[in-house]
Amino acid sequence: MKFLLIGLGNIGAEYELTRHNIGFLVADYLADEAKVSFQPSKLASTASFKYKSKNIHLVKPSTYMNLSGKAVNYWMQLLKVPIDKTLIIADDIALPLGKIRMRAKGSSAGHNGLKNIEETIGNVYSRLRIGIGNDFMKGQQVDYVLSRFDEQELTSLPKIIKTAADASLSFCSIGIERTMNIFNN
Repeated sequence: MKFLLIGLGNIGAEYELTRHNIGFLVADYLADEAKVSFQPSKLASTASFKYKSKNIHLVKPSTYMNLSGKAVNYWMQLLKVPIDKTLIIADDIALPLGKIRMRAKGSSAGHNGLKNIEETIGNVYSRLRIGIGNDFMKGQQVDYVLSRFDEQELTSLPKIIKTAADASLSFCSIGIERTMNIFNN
């Protein structure tokens, strides 16, 4: 059985450790734990590993956030992974830092990456939203999500990333309903 875990973010050193790249950070953590490396490929960097006899494919789109749907659709088609075995991992300013929320469908809630995915494959796909907080002045949302985590946030980041990674693997092993019951705190 195949699963596709897609961490959203923006490519380039200037975006590393920014709030908008938390999906990339979770994908990197999963790859590190599985002792696999990402390889550049069409529209993304990819890595694969086995987990509980399941084939897990990690994807980090190289299309930039606003065009994530193109990479998601391409890799779903290429690997022949159905939508119910695909999980999108993204940041969410509506959730406090560290809170995670998994859903089987929903709206983009203004997230440009999710909005583009919705335009490409529809809104009935599983998503794991990771809270990055919303400590910004009106009109400063873009600057906030593209800013780096501050020192205090960086200390809590490893635990947040591990929890999100655990939820992602749970999605692959026990399904979305049971995973939501466990991780939607």
